[in-house]
Amino acid sequence: MMDVQPHKTNVFANIATMAYRNLLKTLHNPDKFLDVIVQPVMFMLMFGFLFGGAIAGNVHAYLPTIVPGILMQALISAAAGSGTQISDDLNSGIYDRLKSLPIAHIAPLAGQLLADILRLFIAAVASLTTGFLMGWRPAAGFGWVIVVVVLDVFLGWALSWIFALYGMLAKSSTTVESVSLITMLLLTFLSSAFVPVKTLPHAMQILVNINPVSYVIQASRMMLNHGAWPTQAWIVLGAGVLVVAIFAPLTVYVYNHKN
Repeated sequence: MMDVQPHKTNVFANIATMAYRNLLKTLHNPDKFLDVIVQPVMFMLMFGFLFGGAIAGNVHAYLPTIVPGILMQALISAAAGSGTQISDDLNSGIYDRLKSLPIAHIAPLAGQLLADILRLFIAAVASLTTGFLMGWRPAAGFGWVIVVVVLDVFLGWALSWIFALYGMLAKSSTTVESVSLITMLLLTFLSSAFVPVKTLPHAMQILVNINPVSYVIQASRMMLNHGAWPTQAWIVLGAGVLVVAIFAPLTVYVYNHKN
């Protein structure tokens, strides 16, 4: 019997095509474009100039604190966009059409997750470039900036599997968008992203210290300001691997059985 399974080269080409499609969708959709580029720039400028003087004495002194925080906030927001895009495609019937085409069955989902990596890098560049233009300079050198970006993007990509799963299970993209926004705000504002933890009430300090985003931000600050790979970075790396190990199979399973 003739083998009707797509060749491996065709599978990779199909995934790359789907990733390109999703990137174009992001760039041509004002809402998605806002999440990836405009939002990190806006928050960096707004938080830096509004709160820099009150928290650190001046904007320049506040930048080493806020840049890692805004970076992670931008990546969570970009990762959350994965769920919204998948929900949009499911509700519009696009996924059904794509699955009926002579392409690899997994290509639409894999293309979305591949595009997420590029979207996360774009959000990271937008955040860090804005901080740089405001006067921020990494004390440990730009080599550690690359390390931080890779680590944070990996965690953001791991989280995108969770949002992708939710996007396939939720009834509407509006619900996905609302839940994603609430999740992003809770994870970032109940963390050490914007203010020193010691200035918070004791009960809130407990919440901040158990928030996984705080570990990411602490690791990023240690690497950017001191040029050292801290214990928190290993925790972040392990957490990302664990999230992918749990949610990637679940997401693929739901995708394969989705009508």
